[in-house]
Amino acid sequence: MENNREYDIIIWGASGFTGRLVAEYLYKNYNAKDLNWAIAGRDELKLSSIREKFLDNTIPIVLADSFNENSLNDIVKKTKVVCSTVGPYAKYGSLLVKSCVKNKTHYCDLAGEAQWIRKMIDLYHKEAITNQVKIVNSCGFDSIPSDMGVYFIYKNILKKNLSIKMRVTGAKGGYSGGTYASMQNIIKEASINKEIRRNLTNPYGLNPIGEQSGMDKSDLRSVIYDSKIKTWISPFLMAGINTKIVRRSNALSNYNYGKEFKYDEAVMTGTGFKGRLKGIILSIPLIFLSAKPGSLFNKIFNFLSPKPGKGPNKKERESGYFSLRFYVFQENNDFSIYKVTGDKDPGYGSTSKMLAESAVCLAKDELNNNFGILTPSIAMSDSLLDRLVSKAGLKFSKIK
Repeated sequence: MENNREYDIIIWGASGFTGRLVAEYLYKNYNAKDLNWAIAGRDELKLSSIREKFLDNTIPIVLADSFNENSLNDIVKKTKVVCSTVGPYAKYGSLLVKSCVKNKTHYCDLAGEAQWIRKMIDLYHKEAITNQVKIVNSCGFDSIPSDMGVYFIYKNILKKNLSIKMRVTGAKGGYSGGTYASMQNIIKEASINKEIRRNLTNPYGLNPIGEQSGMDKSDLRSVIYDSKIKTWISPFLMAGINTKIVRRSNALSNYNYGKEFKYDEAVMTGTGFKGRLKGIILSIPLIFLSAKPGSLFNKIFNFLSPKPGKGPNKKERESGYFSLRFYVFQENNDFSIYKVTGDKDPGYGSTSKMLAESAVCLAKDELNNNFGILTPSIAMSDSLLDRLVSKAGLKFSKIK
C-alpha cells in the first residue's frame, strides 16, 4: 500500500449510530498530528450534522454510495484503512470490500453476518492475499473478546488441542436498530437459500474449503446443565458468529490451536432451580429475535425494537459492561480459568472502541504479513491485544 495517501482512516457510515460513536472516539483520543481521518457516507447533510454536534469542522467529509462502485473507488484510493459501520453488510457491504481489495486498502468492520463473510471469502480472499490487503471482519463485541481471548489463552499456555468453554457471566447494555436489522436479514436469507442455511449451521462454516469439519458440534440451542462447570447454561446470541471466527483463526494459523481443538459459548445462569429458571427467561428474547420474518413473534419484536440509527443512550452505554470466563481443559483433565472484561455497554460503548482501535492498528502499527479475509487475531495479533488493553478498556487475565 502507498504511504502517501490523504487519510489514515475513513469511517464509512459515520452518520449511523455506531459510526458516530467511532468518530467521537477518534476525535476525543487522537489529535490531528497523530491521525489523519475523515467521515464518509452518502448524505452530506447528515454527516454535516454529526460533525457539528459531536466533532468539529476540521474533520473532512467525503461522499460515496454503497451501490456506486466508481464513487467507492474514489474514496477508497484516498485512505490506508476503511472502517465500515454500515450494515446489514450483506446489503450494503459487498462493493466496498471489492473496492478495498482492488485498490489495496485495508478494511475492518463489525460484521456478524456469517453468510456474508463466507461470500466475501469465496470471492476475494485469494485476491486480497495477492494484493497484500487485510480485510478484517467482526471487530466489535462479536468477535474480538472471543477471538482475542482464545489467542491470549494460547499465548499463555502454548499447548494444542485444548477444550475451551466460554461462558458469559455478566453483561449490561442495549442494542441498536442496525443490529436488529442485520439479524433479520440473516434469518431472511437463510429462509430462502439452502446453501446459506447449510453454512450457518456448520460449526466450521467460515473455515477454508476442504477444512470445514472438526470436533465441535452446533451451537447450543436450549437450556442445559453443564456437568463440567456445574452450572446451568443457556444459548448465547453471538455464539453463532464468535465460534466460527475462532475456528477460522485456528485454520488460518495453520492450526496453532490443534486439529482437535474444541470451543463453544453459552451464558452461565447459575445452579439449582433458580439457575435453570434464569436460563429459560434469558432464552425468551432469542425466540423473538430468531422468528421467521412476517410471523407474529417477528411483528411484535419489530414494533418493540429500535429503528436503524437508534440505540442505547449515553448513560446506558457508560454504565454497561461485559464479563466473560473461559474454562480451559487440557488433555490430562487439568483446567484453568481466564477472564475477559470490558468497561462499557458491550454492543456500542465497548464495540466502538474496539473497532476504532482496530482501524488505528491497521493504519499505524507494524503488523504481520498475513493477508486476505482475516479474523482480528490473525490480522493484528499482539498489536491489537496491546491496544485493547491500553486504550479500549478490555482486560485479559488468568484467575485460576
